[in-house]
Amino acid sequence: MTAVLTPDLLSPEPLTALDRCDRCGAKAYLRVTLASGGELLFCAHHGKKYEESLRSIAAEIHDESEKLSATEASATDDEH
Repeated sequence: MTAVLTPDLLSPEPLTALDRCDRCGAKAYLRVTLASGGELLFCAHHGKKYEESLRSIAAEIHDESEKLSATEASATDDEH
């Protein structure tokens, strides 16, 4: 018997610098898998802007926007 992993059991691939916001082209921090199939990528700004509507059509939202806080914190630490 061969085990088959369904998408629900797979952890999402991390977003990379090559993943760009479908709205503005900035680095993507959110991957929205649509209930109807397909996916959309958004920067943190556009992810927040469209969050309410995205939640109504999303099967899953993979949010890596916490990486922004870590980046800002390390930049601030470097200044002191």
